Amino acid sequence: MDIVQHPTWRERLAAYYYLCRFDKPIGTELVFWPTMWALWIANQGMPDLKVLILMILGVIFMRAAGCAINDFADRKVDGAVARTKDRPLATGIIKPIEAIWVFLILVAASAALLLFLPIETFYWSFGALLLAFIYPFMKRYTHLPQVFLGAAFSWSIPMAYTAVGQTPDLTCWLLYFGNLAWTVAYDTQYAITDREYDLKIGVKSTAILFGKYDIEIISLLQLSSIVLIASALYLENLLMPFGLIALLAVGADFIYQWSKTRDRDPQRCFWAFRHNRWVGLMIFVGIALALF
Repeated sequence: MDIVQHPTWRERLAAYYYLCRFDKPIGTELVFWPTMWALWIANQGMPDLKVLILMILGVIFMRAAGCAINDFADRKVDGAVARTKDRPLATGIIKPIEAIWVFLILVAASAALLLFLPIETFYWSFGALLLAFIYPFMKRYTHLPQVFLGAAFSWSIPMAYTAVGQTPDLTCWLLYFGNLAWTVAYDTQYAITDREYDLKIGVKSTAILFGKYDIEIISLLQLSSIVLIASALYLENLLMPFGLIALLAVGADFIYQWSKTRDRDPQRCFWAFRHNRWVGLMIFVGIALALF
């Protein structure tokens, strides 16, 4: 008779760590940099250290919460995908109810941070919570889950405005939709890596929707993001020269991504997705230098 092996406390602790994707900070970075764009622009320079720390912690907590609820939503399909078959819920080391508790605890921790920010930021946080919760389930109902992810990842931009006492204005929304377009682009690159498996298990994505035009539409979305962000910087007199230099560097990077992914090799598409961390950083450096 086989002896059932129960995971040790160290193995379970590691499983929670992996559930929150703390071992893969790329998602946190992709939310972090647009939040910093908004904070610096809304405050016309570096914000108060307290606000900066609270917003960074909020990014970390909510991204981890999103990962937990995402794995709960995907618990029945992750085992069929090579890239996700070893996730804690797919292997069974963590039970679904535990993932829900992790989500709720992280949301509560994020809510506690709001006690130290303006009440307007608290009101805007309901949008972030709603988007974080519904995004993982959208791939069952629509080919546009990447748009919902973009809306969720971009929500920290208006929240950053309210955190420094500003009302979200035209500049804010240009940044928001510029970031949304960029997010759909890089998450479509990510989705291309799983497209073969998604088609088999019936999961929807923009990579499937765009079909043979996927790389071209990614490039169009990237161009749209540059135009929208450039418009935001122009309104704030931050475009010349540092903002423009940063966006030209981003444009060159997007061309490089296109050259690496035009054959749709899954590994190269995944590389391009991860490479987008530098895009966010370049834009932030341009904004920070323009405000210096």
